[in-house]
Amino acid sequence: MSNSVIFSGSGILNDTDIHQLVEAGAIGYESALDEDQIQPASMDLRLGTTAYRVRASFMPGPRRSVQEKLDHLQLHQIDLTDGAVLETGCVYIVPLMENLKLPKGIAAAANPKSSTGRLDIFTRLITDKAQQFDKIPEGYEGPLYLEVSPRTFPIFARAGSRLTQIRFRQGRVVLSDQEHLALHQAETLVASSDPFISDGIAVSIDLAGDGVIGYRAQRHAAVIDVDKRDAQEVVDFWEPIYGHGRGELILDPDEFYILVSNEAVHVPPDYAAEMVPFDPLVGEFRVHYAGFFDPGFGHSAAGGTGSRAVLEVRSHEVPFIVEHGQIIGRLAYEKMRARPSELYGMGIGSNYQAQGLKLSKHFKVAQ
Repeated sequence: MSNSVIFSGSGILNDTDIHQLVEAGAIGYESALDEDQIQPASMDLRLGTTAYRVRASFMPGPRRSVQEKLDHLQLHQIDLTDGAVLETGCVYIVPLMENLKLPKGIAAAANPKSSTGRLDIFTRLITDKAQQFDKIPEGYEGPLYLEVSPRTFPIFARAGSRLTQIRFRQGRVVLSDQEHLALHQAETLVASSDPFISDGIAVSIDLAGDGVIGYRAQRHAAVIDVDKRDAQEVVDFWEPIYGHGRGELILDPDEFYILVSNEAVHVPPDYAAEMVPFDPLVGEFRVHYAGFFDPGFGHSAAGGTGSRAVLEVRSHEVPFIVEHGQIIGRLAYEKMRARPSELYGMGIGSNYQAQGLKLSKHFKVAQ
């Protein structure tokens, strides 16, 4: 019984804890889990066999199941057993292979995987009777659904494709400003001697230099298979942006950019972090679809050395100028319930450890 799972203390559940949830039946599945599906502080979720093309995104609300809404809103169904193309500008709802029967006291949250965000695929997790996306209340019992809406590139996805990830927590232990500062002084969370801390530690944008400072996505590009690594030529999908020493960039409305943080970021082994928008009032843009940073990101055996945070940026409504060093997001750190058995990047096939400005794993790396 899932209710028999008991964890001491509060914090984000680690890989061992998630395995225990699976063994206790708190996390159910239609087919055997992939070997690498459970990560240090999260679990990847897999698309099921059917995608429902719907007229519009929706929230089920406190008295409706997702299936009831689908019966009313679906336009047609797409079989994902052998894969299918999901078009840009369309909204799809996909039942996931995993389901939940969470014990009391355990809640969860979802976020797109890093590679999903870097392809500008908008995803949101939905539960029955939900009143907000990507949040699963404690004790939730029922199916999981993923809203999928490719924004820039059409994608080829299949049953088993992994576009989103889920994090489980017992209690809530987001650090206070004072605790963020103390942890930074002890572990160097970002490569800054005087970081700005307010509900997290500020991250700014790197637009310095004459070389490539970012990428702008090309429209009307070919289909990208979300499960194929190193399969696409960068030049067919991205336009490099050169700094030319200006230290600024104009974000055009409805264009998608891959940029990089000015600071190297470090997540110590006993903590997890989430990138959240700095403040909607500081600019007309959205940053970072994929916000989860696992324990060990930017970490080395000698201590925190840091990896750059890749920023997925989209401007809203009007052109907007961003400048080198401008704050563009913040990292909110939260304690792990216990240290994971394996850390990000240490022998588990992590794609973005020690990264700089880097596109998703789907694109060939220049030799």
